[in-house]
Amino acid sequence: MTTVRRAGEWVTHSTLREVHTSWWMSLRIDDVERPDGSRTEHEVVRGRDAAGVAVLHPDRGLLMLWRHRFLPDTWGWELPAGAIEAGESPDTAARRECLEETGWSVRGPVRLLSTHHPSVGLVNQTFHIYVATDAAHQGAPSDANEAARIEWRPLDRVAADLREGAITDGFTQLGVALALAATGQGSLLAGH
Repeated sequence: MTTVRRAGEWVTHSTLREVHTSWWMSLRIDDVERPDGSRTEHEVVRGRDAAGVAVLHPDRGLLMLWRHRFLPDTWGWELPAGAIEAGESPDTAARRECLEETGWSVRGPVRLLSTHHPSVGLVNQTFHIYVATDAAHQGAPSDANEAARIEWRPLDRVAADLREGAITDGFTQLGVALALAATGQGSLLAGH
């Protein structure tokens, strides 16, 4: 069977070598043909897909984590999120990660805000961002390594954090902006 190549399409011919493989990601070198017909060795990073949730409450604000990321050695506010386990749906993973990282259990429906590739062209990961409007406190988070603090942040403060650089990871930046817009609070992003 002959496959028709579309204009602009890159073609992977083979994996030349595996460089590293772990539970979290792998790095390999592939033999890739560019759209112009030239071939090159291309690094391919494969990572686990992830999901997270922006939990918005009309009185409390947005549920967030204050955490350190050793790469790139920064502190910032983040949404609860993490890897999707084998056989788990993205929305189930988002709920599980929220409970594990914050001690708050999402109740009721979640709505998908975005499915995106955070580093397209280099990493195959797909991220899923949801929004929820109800959660119940279940106790302390089960994973003490995820956050230095867990807070419900007022929405105007979260918007200011975004503008002022206290939210630096792309997942949270996109999640906050989409969640505020989806709940009619998008004007907070413009500031005063």
